[in-house]
Amino acid sequence: MEKQVIQSVGFRNICENGTVTGFQFKIRLPYYRGVFLSQLMPGTLFVDGERIEKEDITWCLKGEDYTLEEMKEDFKTHWTPTDLMVLKVKKPGGLAQGYHDLKYGFCFTSSYMPPFLQAALDPDKESFVFMPEFGKHVNERRLLIV
Repeated sequence: MEKQVIQSVGFRNICENGTVTGFQFKIRLPYYRGVFLSQLMPGTLFVDGERIEKEDITWCLKGEDYTLEEMKEDFKTHWTPTDLMVLKVKKPGGLAQGYHDLKYGFCFTSSYMPPFLQAALDPDKESFVFMPEFGKHVNERRLLIV
């Protein structure tokens, strides 16, 4: 597992029945305790400056796919810091060969954090109080599809 949240391994186009339907990339959880899927607050994905809608992203943990709506209600599935999450993005034709700039933000709630800090969480902006154990909210990486 790489130190960066957005991993370089696993960045590729998705092919279904001979047709490229999108692409995927992997992220790691920058939090030492792990979180339940219902705690996640997905942000906005930008690829080469193009905004990808949250509804076009499926989260995959240990081979199980979850939509944003399913994650909001999932209080049982736990994402640990040792598991990579695969984000599958619907994009007909996928991405062209070459380098692509990814920018993605997400954060999560924690039961022991004061309400005023939780209310200020924005997955698309860095927190005004940065705590290394919670990781950065917005992550950027340039990756290569071959």
